[in-house]
Amino acid sequence: MSPHTLLEHRRGHTADLLVRRARLLDPRAGIDEPGDLLLRAGEVAEIGPPGSLEGPDGAEVVEGEGLHAFPAFVDPHVHLRTPGREDEEDIETGTRAAAAGGFCAILAMPNTDPVVDSADLVRALRERAREEARVPTGFLAAVTVGERGEQLTEMGELADAGALGFTDDGRPVANAGVLRQALRYQRMVGLTLALHEEDPALSRDGAMHEGAVSAQLGVAGIPSISESTTIARDAAIAAYEDARIHIQHVSARESVAAIEQAKQAGVRITCEATPHHLTLTDEAVRTLDTNFKMNPPLRSEEDRRALIDGLRSGVVDCVATDHAPHAREEKEEPFEVAPMGVIGLETAFAALHTLLVEPGLISLPLLVERMTAGGAPFGLAAPTLAPGSPANVCLVDLGAEWEVGEAGYESRSSNCCFAGRRLRGRVRMTVAAGGVVYRERSFAIGAVR
Repeated sequence: MSPHTLLEHRRGHTADLLVRRARLLDPRAGIDEPGDLLLRAGEVAEIGPPGSLEGPDGAEVVEGEGLHAFPAFVDPHVHLRTPGREDEEDIETGTRAAAAGGFCAILAMPNTDPVVDSADLVRALRERAREEARVPTGFLAAVTVGERGEQLTEMGELADAGALGFTDDGRPVANAGVLRQALRYQRMVGLTLALHEEDPALSRDGAMHEGAVSAQLGVAGIPSISESTTIARDAAIAAYEDARIHIQHVSARESVAAIEQAKQAGVRITCEATPHHLTLTDEAVRTLDTNFKMNPPLRSEEDRRALIDGLRSGVVDCVATDHAPHAREEKEEPFEVAPMGVIGLETAFAALHTLLVEPGLISLPLLVERMTAGGAPFGLAAPTLAPGSPANVCLVDLGAEWEVGEAGYESRSSNCCFAGRRLRGRVRMTVAAGGVVYRERSFAIGAVR
């Protein structure tokens, strides 16, 4: 069964859409030029020089001059809080936020209430996504029962029910023996283990990165070796078992080095980095604003630079938001006791474009490549503008400047670490699985008569 068939969403109208005179950019397909883009019957039907294409009768037409057309993005790490905390997010609001951010597919984490550790829960979530999800949504199931790190879940049954992979995200698989068993089981079912890497004996009750800022603030810190030493251990076990692992939300320069070493040794390992770890540091925590509290924590400028270098070199395979909604009253608690996590689907591209591309730290094609690569560790082909491909496209105005949160959020929660910042780059429209799933309210369209 193709992994793409395990992505569920609410089926809607398949759009016939002609985008005229946009800048088409798809680094995988070698496309970087002004042109027309025709979407028809759920596929990229044709691309051509500016003004050269005609749409079928009744097709929507978008005048794309001044806009970029990219393959839409894929996020392998999203918390939808369903079941159990629908007051923070649910499938409809979370996927609406994803659509507004230019994403055509997301993967949801299982650390819900109850934990997604049974085949019945996987099937129920897939059914709910068929009714509510704006964009195709896949579900990862837990590695261990209740994410307690003790007893393995029935991975075979979970895979048969449609799980796309396994993770205890939010918690590490701390016991090396349990991880080894899980990797043996994973190898049999053929799905990837995604790992939250943290040594609880080192991170303990830390609330931010352990360093000069935490010492000055008097806040308990989480050392970077809590992450990097666990990555090194798990890479060694994966190599021994010839298993495939994906490292979630990498934050530290030692972690990048450990992953690079593992890749050079032939370990089947991939990893992701978040927009907040790529653009912010623990200096932001000086305000004790809980929107800068996440796990792993924001680290030093040296760590941030190492992540950017890793993104550029390919050690970091993809961008993932780790979109983690929380209720306002929870985030209003004192810094040490407030929950960890921030939302990020609606700001991911704009933040990285503004803070990495515009200063020249990475190129725009590289950013598009990494933001569309999130499904690869789980067997999903990357979106593309190549004719004959599924229609997954986002239209972006790179010059549009906007204030994060000024007009609210599509997400049910507002705990965004970029709140109040002015960013450049705004998604105007998103097409996912052939249908228009997001259109900015002021973005006009026409119809071909």
